[in-house]
Amino acid sequence: MARKAATGTDGRSRNMRHASSPLLDVNAAIAGTLSDLAFIQTETARRYAYRRAAAAILAVEHSMADLLRPGGTLPKIPGIGPSSSRVIQEVLAAGESPSAEAKIDASGKRAEVERRRTLRKHFISRAEARRILEDPAYDLLPAEAYRGDFQMHSTWSDGANTVAELAAACAARGYTRAAITDHSHGLALAGGMSMPEAAAQRAEIDAVNAAAGGAFHLFQGVEANIGEDGTLDLTDEEAARFDLVLAAPHSLLRKGHDQTPRMLAAVANPRVRILAHPRGRQSSVRAGVHGDWDVIFAAAAARHVAVELDGDPSRQDLDHTMAARALAAGCLFAVDSDAHATTELWYAEIALAHARLAGIPPDRIVNCWPLDRLQAWMAG
Repeated sequence: MARKAATGTDGRSRNMRHASSPLLDVNAAIAGTLSDLAFIQTETARRYAYRRAAAAILAVEHSMADLLRPGGTLPKIPGIGPSSSRVIQEVLAAGESPSAEAKIDASGKRAEVERRRTLRKHFISRAEARRILEDPAYDLLPAEAYRGDFQMHSTWSDGANTVAELAAACAARGYTRAAITDHSHGLALAGGMSMPEAAAQRAEIDAVNAAAGGAFHLFQGVEANIGEDGTLDLTDEEAARFDLVLAAPHSLLRKGHDQTPRMLAAVANPRVRILAHPRGRQSSVRAGVHGDWDVIFAAAAARHVAVELDGDPSRQDLDHTMAARALAAGCLFAVDSDAHATTELWYAEIALAHARLAGIPPDRIVNCWPLDRLQAWMAG
């Protein structure tokens, strides 16, 4: 039986101590402080430098406490300069960065920084995710049960790699299946794919599958945009051309009004198989869609629509607390990277860690299913 550990969800690490409480995810704590420093900068170059540093720390595979060398020096990490190194060393020594806190006070933006900190709840670092994945206490979801990733983006929309490159990278990770899910044509900001482009992409996917000879199967999916009224930016006929339709909100993500009807309408669409990054939250930036999520989860469960655990470090949506509620409602799950490059496929590790924390068994995760069961579910 998997246990739900009180680790990695509040920006602290077990290796460090602050006051009387053990720090549980020190990398998340450091990255959060660097993100706060980025926010208060008035110079664009310094703002982006701190953002890069925060992203670099979140991507480090080991706790910074374990990487600290004798004498208190740090290994060289791309994207980490002298100012960021000072913050890291202070957090490792005391659990927080006095110099960063002083700069926040001097900026006059303390209240907004504190508000942004509330929007980092239940986010974990890669180091914490890997610790969870290596912890035998979370035995309900073994790593080998995960067979493939069902959200990623190629050069057909806003991704950096081709279909063939993504497929090869997935196969190299040991996956036996994956889905390319470029944005649909209604989301112009993300280079949404037109239907003629989708037909050309289908030919590329067919070529990948023919070359794989059955050892690996690539599905053609699409990430459709959920409009304000819950309708998709694809017609039923267009949606039917894809193997897998994900529906995701990309607007009205900072609004405080109840959007339950919007999300229920999306779930009710017979073409939708996955409700992707359901809230649309973003670390330090927005809470995402407000709604009665227990009602939404119940509707998804009734229609066998999977709710997604998106592993993008800035999304982590659903997080493990929301996923546990969806599990209790009877939901199916998709556990995905939302990668926009082959170098981001590791984001699935974060999603898997949240799934482990929530206690989700493989039978409820579509990525873990045998191919025949998966294809029957995709067909509705």
